[in-house]
Parts: sequence; structure tokens; C-alpha cells
Amino acid sequence: MIIDLSGKTAIVSASTAGIGLAIATGIAAAGANTIVNGRKQEAVDRAIDTILKTVPTPKLRGFAGDLSTPEGCDALSKAVPQADILVNNLGVYGPGDIFTTTDDDWARYFQVNVMSGVRLTRGYLKGMMERKWGRVVFISSESALNIPPDMLAYGFSKTAQLSIARGITKQAAGTGVTVNAVLPGPTLSDGFRAMVEETAKAQGKTIEQVGIDFVRSHRRSSIIQRPATTEETANMVVYVCSPQASATTGAALRVDGGVVDTIA
Repeated sequence: MIIDLSGKTAIVSASTAGIGLAIATGIAAAGANTIVNGRKQEAVDRAIDTILKTVPTPKLRGFAGDLSTPEGCDALSKAVPQADILVNNLGVYGPGDIFTTTDDDWARYFQVNVMSGVRLTRGYLKGMMERKWGRVVFISSESALNIPPDMLAYGFSKTAQLSIARGITKQAAGTGVTVNAVLPGPTLSDGFRAMVEETAKAQGKTIEQVGIDFVRSHRRSSIIQRPATTEETANMVVYVCSPQASATTGAALRVDGGVVDTIA
């Protein structure tokens, strides 16, 4: 299968590191005009340099801005008025149960993880529907289905993304626009690496080994018995953004290594 996104404009929010960077790299490699986003210009420039090292002739553009705010989303829509592909990857995570998660924490998860995707989709979906082609992807998580009690607000926000994506799909019915959610499981992202770096040093192990230990201890239902790489997650997203995925819409597509123990 050869995925060709030439002539398409793609926006990947929060694409300066981790899964977002891998997605932007994959989409750029397929030929799309790719907008790389981060809050700081230095991070955007660094991400573009990284992509240039692996993709020979990408068409890249950077946008530095905080897309968790209405002002940031408005600024992006002015800078990039039209897009064919929108990947809502922006998100935050962290520990917090029902007792320790404050009202401000709940509001932050909602604004960053949920409303960023709502605002961006609202800004670009109508144009996609008018042109009879488009791809919208929400990067959710297996935590949307396996709600972690110690990351409650995060799990809630990821479940909300599934509901929103499914509802938008129905509104875009028959227009040639697909809307899907992709659910990664434990992934060797930059955030995960930073989280376990001290543990790896203390135990004299590689980050990859600590990742395997984490999956086997905390995600015992995993079938691959290891974290995924960012590229493995990105591969699913690039496919969902492709013309070949025209009959895949309204779906919650798991790249969780089998963590979610269900056949549905």
C-alpha cells in the first residue's frame, strides 16, 4: 500500500515531540503540506529540523501557539485558513484521583484535552465538508476505556474525545469527511521516557527495559507485553488520514498492544 497525501494540507497539534512528532513525520513523508505546532518557536524549529533529517523533501510549516486557548486556535485559523487533515493530538496527563484532583485540574484537562480539539474541528470541518474530502483524528487513549482511578480527569477527558468524535462523524455523514479516534496504549514517548528516567538509572536498566517492566506490572492484559513505539502509533494515524481509509469513520481504533481486554 502506497499512501500519497500530496496536495493535502495537514495540521498536527502538539507535534514537536513524542507521538505528535512521529505523526507529523509520517504525514510529511506521505507528501502532505504539514503544519508543525508547539507552544514555543524554538521547539517548533527543533521539530522541523528533526523531520528534515528523516524525510528528504518535506513541505513543512511551523506554527507556534497555545492551542488550548481560544486565542491560539483563532490565530492558527488565520495563519492556516484551510486544512484537509486535522490531527487533534494536544493533551496533558498526570496523576490525580477523586480526592486529589482539584477543580482547576478538572478545568485544565477539559480545556487542553477536549476543547482544543473541539475548537480546531469547528474551525476546519465546514471547509472539509464543502470540498467533499477531509480527515479528522482525535488522539485518545486506552485510558478512555480502562479508566485509571489514579488518573481520573485524564481518563474522563479521553472518553469525552470518543463521544465527540462519534457525534461529529454523524454530522459529516455523506460528505467524504471521516472522523476517527486513535487510542494508544503505553508508548515510549518523550513524556514516558522522562517519567521513568530516574527509575532506569537507579535500577541500572534501559528505559526500554523499564517500559517492559511497567507494562507487565501495570498493564498485565497487554498482549505485546511491551510499550509501543511512537512510530507504531503514528502508522495507524497516517493510514486513517489516507484516501485508502475512506470507509473507516466513527471508529475508536486501538493501538494499545491488546491492553483493552475485549473483542469489540
